[in-house]
Amino acid sequence: MRTAALTLCVLLAACGSRSPVAKGAENTAALPTINKPAPSPHGEPPKTSAGTTAHQPVKGAFAFPAALQGRWGLTPMDCTSTRGDAKGLLIVTTDRMQFYESRALPGADVQVTGDAVAGTFDFTGEGQSWSKYQSLQVRNHKLIRTESNPTASFSYAKCE
Repeated sequence: MRTAALTLCVLLAACGSRSPVAKGAENTAALPTINKPAPSPHGEPPKTSAGTTAHQPVKGAFAFPAALQGRWGLTPMDCTSTRGDAKGLLIVTTDRMQFYESRALPGADVQVTGDAVAGTFDFTGEGQSWSKYQSLQVRNHKLIRTESNPTASFSYAKCE
């Protein structure tokens, strides 16, 4: 019992240093400098020190990549409904996204790469207008749509 108490005292004394960092670890000269901007916690594109988008926006006429275009459903019923109640249907054309009761046009900061699109889209629907960050990418034959405020991700299957 006495040995256990003595061991405990020694361990507590060893942890009693005023600094939680070892003196040898304070030299960071060998660490690399990383200048790669990170996306925001909400998934928006990275910003530069000037507060602008780190990547260049699409210049000229905008067009969704062919891999993203078409009819996409959250559920199989979204693709086959004939009653107009396909609330999970997303239609991507060359220049816009169409949802059940809203439409989205690309904003000035939208970026296009291969089979992906990301940026702020301007929405209209039910008499309202708003802007929201959207990211669309095809992965494993699924369309993954991610948005911010609040952050959410949706997986769509291509309608046949």
